[in-house]
Amino acid sequence: MSDFVKVTEQDSRYRHLDKMTVGEILTNINREDREVPLAVEKAIPQIEKLVAVITDNMLAGGRLFYMGAGTSGRLGILDASEIPPTYGMPYGLVIGLIAGGEEAIQKAVENAEDSLEQGWADLQKHFVNEKDVVIGIAASGTTPYVIGALKKCRENGITTGTISCNPNSPISQHADFPIEVVVGPEFVTGSTRMKSGTAQKLVLNMISTAVMIQIGRVEDNKMVNMQLSNEKLVDRGTNMVMKQLNMDDYDKARALLLKWGSVKKAVESVQ
Repeated sequence: MSDFVKVTEQDSRYRHLDKMTVGEILTNINREDREVPLAVEKAIPQIEKLVAVITDNMLAGGRLFYMGAGTSGRLGILDASEIPPTYGMPYGLVIGLIAGGEEAIQKAVENAEDSLEQGWADLQKHFVNEKDVVIGIAASGTTPYVIGALKKCRENGITTGTISCNPNSPISQHADFPIEVVVGPEFVTGSTRMKSGTAQKLVLNMISTAVMIQIGRVEDNKMVNMQLSNEKLVDRGTNMVMKQLNMDDYDKARALLLKWGSVKKAVESVQ
């Protein structure tokens, strides 16, 4: 680990941010943000390997866990929480855990990320087992909460992945499938909610979307299993039904959708 350098903590490429105009601040942030998708692109082979194992495990009855502290933990919870409404998956198959628990979702919990034991304890509350996949998320790659959990997972035969933004980071050493997206120093020195957070969000989008497609929750390019939890989604689903069944009666399509509860079931009931 002697060659480990926290690129995420290196000085910003910019000086005197407080003397910049608003236009200069926004232009420079945007210039930095352009580097993020290019860094993610380099990690696609790593992401692909992790997607493959998650898909296999979920088809065999396993679950997906995200865990992290601060911004990283919140991003994992965000991705996990959007899977049921978007793809009609039951709650509890994709689970986000954050150091400090629910309180930490909205505000910092002092020293929550410093425990090597708490991450594993949080996983045990969900009866984590060898069918599951656990992804540790940490921009720095050094979060004890995540590292401790990953160590215990590997001791117990549980597949692990990581998403970090430093090369050769400590959490990568404890992952079967490490992903490192090196985006460089932040615009505001050390503020990893910026480029690093954006990179993590992009990777999480890629992982969960690819897995959901692979396990059959998308047909063509449509969210045919989405939950009809508000009028916007009912309208979207109605239009999907009309298109797939070549119907021109909106009210009839809407009634069919609401009767069956999903685009997929509504279409199958007629075909």
